[in-house]
Amino acid sequence: MHIGIFSWDILPAPRYGGTQRMVVWLARGLATAGHRVTLIAGHGSRVPEATVISVAVDAARGPAFDIRPLLPPGLDILVSYAPLRVKPDHPWLRVLPGNRKPGVKAAPNIIYLSRDHARRHGSETFVYNGLDPAEFQFRRDKDDYDLFLGRLHATKGYRWAVAGAKRLRRRLLLAGGWRPSLSRYVKYVGSVGGTRKAELLAGAGALWMPALWDEPFGITLIEAMVSGTPVLGTRRGSLPEIVSPDVGALGDTLDELVELRARLDAMAPEACRTHVERHFTHHVMAEGYLLMFRAYLATGVLPEGKLLGPL
Repeated sequence: MHIGIFSWDILPAPRYGGTQRMVVWLARGLATAGHRVTLIAGHGSRVPEATVISVAVDAARGPAFDIRPLLPPGLDILVSYAPLRVKPDHPWLRVLPGNRKPGVKAAPNIIYLSRDHARRHGSETFVYNGLDPAEFQFRRDKDDYDLFLGRLHATKGYRWAVAGAKRLRRRLLLAGGWRPSLSRYVKYVGSVGGTRKAELLAGAGALWMPALWDEPFGITLIEAMVSGTPVLGTRRGSLPEIVSPDVGALGDTLDELVELRARLDAMAPEACRTHVERHFTHHVMAEGYLLMFRAYLATGVLPEGKLLGPL
């Protein structure tokens, strides 16, 4: 199959970049499965597993952008991680990385990232994200810190992570986009990516993800677990689907999370990595998308329900 993927970003992302990493891992998974992948992405993109067609980022984000002249002959299907103002002539599907406002009607060609994500948008169609485990380090022996990794935004719950670390008197490394007010228990390490991020994930005793919004997926969840690091989070959005009781603990309040933190020390790093290897690799993600592509090309309709995943 000849599959096109559109992202208006430069790939791979130079620093953190959540959705951008998913695009690269999907391209890699599809190519490894034997399919031809053409990636339409921002100037400067380099993804060895795909033929890259460059586009100016500003132009791709503009209201007059028309992707049709960029699509190669023989393309079977296009999957887009960005909205398309001018619809292509080819069959195409849209992956929704975020959340839309309540009441917005879902288009029939959208793929969501978790069961909860789909349900909240009036759909049953989803494929879980997946990562390439080769990009991460695995450690059984952990250092004496916990980690929060992500945007330092109130909805991400970083303030709960900070408050929890203070109450537990446990070191917390905060990795994100801007510097908040800290305490002697919390160290800000800035925005991280690449080897540094992998080291932090592998060395952490736990990843705090006390989300205060409905996470569509939560890439850091699987990045931590593939590194052998359990997750401490809230029961919001996709988290109950991704985090099983043997690889993490979920609560509804800060008090619950503080109480649950001790459980994570008994969780096996091997179980965390195995959980990802079974359910959340780029190979599993690619298989899920291929099932969606084939069904859509055969019927013009996306299948409903879970095709792949742990639950």
